[in-house]
Amino acid sequence: MLIGIIIAVFVIAGICIVMLISIYNSLVSLRNRVKNGWAQIDVQLKRRYDLIPNLVEVVKGYMKHERETLEKVVQARQQAINISGKGNVAEQAKAENFLSQTLKSLFAVSERYPDLKANQNMLQLQEELTSTENKIAFARQYYNDEVMRYNTKIEIFPDSIIASMFNFTKEEMFELEDSAQREAPKVEF
Repeated sequence: MLIGIIIAVFVIAGICIVMLISIYNSLVSLRNRVKNGWAQIDVQLKRRYDLIPNLVEVVKGYMKHERETLEKVVQARQQAINISGKGNVAEQAKAENFLSQTLKSLFAVSERYPDLKANQNMLQLQEELTSTENKIAFARQYYNDEVMRYNTKIEIFPDSIIASMFNFTKEEMFELEDSAQREAPKVEF
């Protein structure tokens, strides 16, 4: 009978150890997927940062009277670059939202210059930026999905116990700050 109890204790301990290892490994896997998601966003943001100086150079010759708009774009780009890679998702999102707004204002101002709108370099840069913005949106969606999975995992029982034992902490979503970006565009004919 004593041997039966000892075997039962070892079996229960073994099951607990396997569960602990399984939960820990799944938490590590999810945390790494979150990091990978952020890295994908970072790649696309760097691509956008690289395109902006080319865009500013093309626009500069046409928009001599719009110096303030160009300076805002350059300033917003530099601010976003300075924050990039520092790990604070909320600050990065704020800087990226500001950069997106300044780019929108640049494109809005460029509409007043027909020669600029027809410039092949401008058209190509706008297309590349649009493509990059789409890639950023997809990367942000992937990142937010992974953050949601990870945060859910560290909050549910019994995973929450293991998560707190090994200091797994919640991650922040990369969210839009500007409420106008959340609204559907209005189309009028």
